[in-house]
Amino acid sequence: MRQSRRGQVDPFIVMDVMEAARKAEAEGRRIIHMEVGQPSTPAPQGACRALAAALDRPLGYTVALGLPELRRGIAGLYKRWYGLDLDPRRVVVTPGSSGAFILAFSALFDAGERVALGEPGYPSYRQILRAMSLTPVGIPTRAEDRYQPRPGDIPADAQGLILASPGNPSGTVLRREELAALCARAAELGMAVISDEIYHGLDYGAGFHSALEVTDKVFVINSFSKYFSMTGWRVGWMVVPDSMIRTVERIAQNMFICPPHASQVAALAALDCVDEAEANLAVYAENRRLMLERLPQMGFDRIAPPEGAFYIYADVSDLTTDSLGLAAEILEKAGVAVTPGLDFDPRRGARTLRFSYAASTAEIAEGLDRLATFMAAR
Repeated sequence: MRQSRRGQVDPFIVMDVMEAARKAEAEGRRIIHMEVGQPSTPAPQGACRALAAALDRPLGYTVALGLPELRRGIAGLYKRWYGLDLDPRRVVVTPGSSGAFILAFSALFDAGERVALGEPGYPSYRQILRAMSLTPVGIPTRAEDRYQPRPGDIPADAQGLILASPGNPSGTVLRREELAALCARAAELGMAVISDEIYHGLDYGAGFHSALEVTDKVFVINSFSKYFSMTGWRVGWMVVPDSMIRTVERIAQNMFICPPHASQVAALAALDCVDEAEANLAVYAENRRLMLERLPQMGFDRIAPPEGAFYIYADVSDLTTDSLGLAAEILEKAGVAVTPGLDFDPRRGARTLRFSYAASTAEIAEGLDRLATFMAAR
């Protein structure tokens, strides 16, 4: 059967690692998961209770842009986190952040146009762009810049720019003045800017700023997956300029009809579950401390400063030029699943690994013990 050229995207390698780990578990092995960026904690109890209470009434289509009360609640979050007075009309609820990226790329770019993004970066940016007949343009970033792009790095022939703070896989954060400089340069070049902020709330002292603090001419994407621990519920959101609301609405009506009603009910309640979210953050903070203490002792000592999210990104070029092979060896011999950097940087990722510390502290401690034993014997 014929296949489209644009459908021939690269695999999401972390999902392949997850599958290899699943097979090992099916064979009876106990695997410590440091590969996937997924909280090990459940959704907030208030979210679960709200959904349970709603199950005796129809959960059908909502309006395409999401429940009005949820959009108002998300706008309130911007007041709480950033001091911004945000018009709820500009909030678009989406089927996860992935749905938001599809809507944003559809609304902003035509087939064949070029969109710049930092490398290392979230791999699905590139693959979604390719599947939509757009061209991703990698910006090689440097460790000394915390793996974030500089204004002078932005290619002048691109039509769009994706920023990510905190970044995946690096966990590094753009300062307010850095966001302002990048957005200003993009505006000079006539580029649309998309700011990925899905790890906001997961902060270890560096602070975090929304691109909305420096410009209204930006698409900002966020999600309930990370801070609110709701990955499988597939509910995210996007803030768009006022002039783009109707365009996005028409695309959303046709592509998705609406986000999942049940997930929206739960998400609305989750906005009030701050104590649980902050308790999860305290666990990540302890996991991060353990990682930063023990990984350098094993030889993983060239690490991007993990200021947010729940990742450690390590340069392992002194250990291997085949991160895929090293990750497979660690899984086989140590029973620890980690992600090869090829997912995030197609040019230099063969020399890097990402470690996720989103699991429980007991699991992270056991995983570090296993890694230490593996590295000592290697």
